[in-house]
Amino acid sequence: MQTNILLKKPKFLLAALVTTSVLALAGCAGNPPTAQMAVATQALNAAETAGATEFAPVEMQSARQKLNDAEKADFEKDYKKAKNLAEQAEWDARVAERKAQAAKVQRAVDDAEHSVEELRNEGLRKQ
Repeated sequence: MQTNILLKKPKFLLAALVTTSVLALAGCAGNPPTAQMAVATQALNAAETAGATEFAPVEMQSARQKLNDAEKADFEKDYKKAKNLAEQAEWDARVAERKAQAAKVQRAVDDAEHSVEELRNEGLRKQ
């Protein structure tokens, strides 16, 4: 599914390539983890857009807290800690996004099953 999005929307592919390039260049622990912070922020935004605030609030809170802690560590010039926390925030946000997507799919399946059941009952009443 993720591959289809990348192929259909070149902007996502370009963003992924740019992000990967920036991450490769910013790999040194002695430099501010600007790229990783940006990636974590993007992951949080994507999770929010997917509805993770509703469907995965614990993971979203964890991601937000870790990103806030990463920003503090970055401000204090503890770049290694900031980078680690930003990476953790990114993955928490990605988990939240996936949970939200799964919950939405489950909701759609439940709605479809309910509709089918209603149609069956309607058909039985007409017989």
